[in-house]
Amino acid sequence: MQTPIGGIAEIEALEAQAIRSAQAGREDEAIRLWGRVLEINPNHARTLTALGQRAFRKGDMASARAVFQRLVDTDGSDPQQWLHLSLACRNLQDEQAEESAITRALSIDPSDLLGLILRANLLERQGKTHQAASVNRAITRVSPPLDRLRADLRPAVSHAIEASDKYGADMAAFLDQHLEAHFQSFAGENLKRFRDSLDIMVGRKKRYDSQSMIYHYPQLAPIEFFDRADFPWLESIEAATDEIRNEFLQILQAENGFTPYVMYPPDVPHNQWAELNHSPRWSAFHLYKLGKVIEENALKAPRTVQALTNVPQPDQPGRTPAALFSLLKPKTRIPPHTGVTNVRLVTHLALIIPEGCAFRVGNETRHWTPGQAWVFDDTIEHEAWNDSDKLRVVLIFDVWHPHLTPAERSMITALTAGINAFSGGAPEVESL
Repeated sequence: MQTPIGGIAEIEALEAQAIRSAQAGREDEAIRLWGRVLEINPNHARTLTALGQRAFRKGDMASARAVFQRLVDTDGSDPQQWLHLSLACRNLQDEQAEESAITRALSIDPSDLLGLILRANLLERQGKTHQAASVNRAITRVSPPLDRLRADLRPAVSHAIEASDKYGADMAAFLDQHLEAHFQSFAGENLKRFRDSLDIMVGRKKRYDSQSMIYHYPQLAPIEFFDRADFPWLESIEAATDEIRNEFLQILQAENGFTPYVMYPPDVPHNQWAELNHSPRWSAFHLYKLGKVIEENALKAPRTVQALTNVPQPDQPGRTPAALFSLLKPKTRIPPHTGVTNVRLVTHLALIIPEGCAFRVGNETRHWTPGQAWVFDDTIEHEAWNDSDKLRVVLIFDVWHPHLTPAERSMITALTAGINAFSGGAPEVESL
């Protein structure tokens, strides 16, 4: 039955008076006014909610349950109505009705944070550890960061995080023991991928996937650091380390040709690069940039350029190849980021490495060793830091992904040329 328009206006006026009376502590007057509202509209949701909450505050759980049961029977469209009913049932130790009300609430909104918290609490009280763990994981996924949560929800979400961590640790310990004999039976096998899968499942590691910022090539496995066997030319690059380092030191002495690694225009979002944008703390001496040789710089490092002719440099006109000396000054950190495309990989040849320098790709952190090189997929989140009081220097260059066929490489080159033709060679602002 719909309320006449005049009745709606009267209800609104009575409701406002009731709220003012309740706020002023005039409970009897507020109850009388809410009663008049229900005489006009027996199913008025806000009034029933107010009466149910008042019963909660008074500790009258039977009345609270009766009011919220009446509310869900006449409306029931808001998950909070069902959650209020579940709380009243919990205080009355009626677990079956509590569980039913929570289920109804989450059927309306499966991501309701309070509903998930109440379900996890019920399952924990029932001793259903595994089911509770699943709900606690859901809580950690849907909840905003703790500092952005309502203060009254923070303890429950903190508990869910701690419970999820403990469950993962308990499962990990059990599985480690369960699998020990199996690991021993395959002692000579490379089971790193399996170990990583286990660590990700139990929360000891995060899952990192390729996040190509511009061009993503499907079905290329996201590998943090590649096996050296995929790059037979690495040894020749490493053999030239002393000559490459000497060329760099001569360039450094001249103090000419170095530019900030990050150079975003002022009208482009800087995101995580705000601190390092146009900063000499992370600088570069480019030998190849955006697919072209920087002739003036290349003439100063002929042995380095010669060494690069032995590697499969990618061919994407206007984009690659790239090669540079990367300088990271003391007490400088490069923030986590991902590269533009997974069709090419990035190589580091360590030249000058003081103590306190390290590099992370996904879950794996490594320390550079002068004279040694590695190849990694920079579309997987990575970061670097120099916690020392000395300069860190690495030769960086890109190479084709080894799992691309010659035909695929040629098509990627043609595609890039086509993009350039379409855009008229307009430059792109690319993430590093």
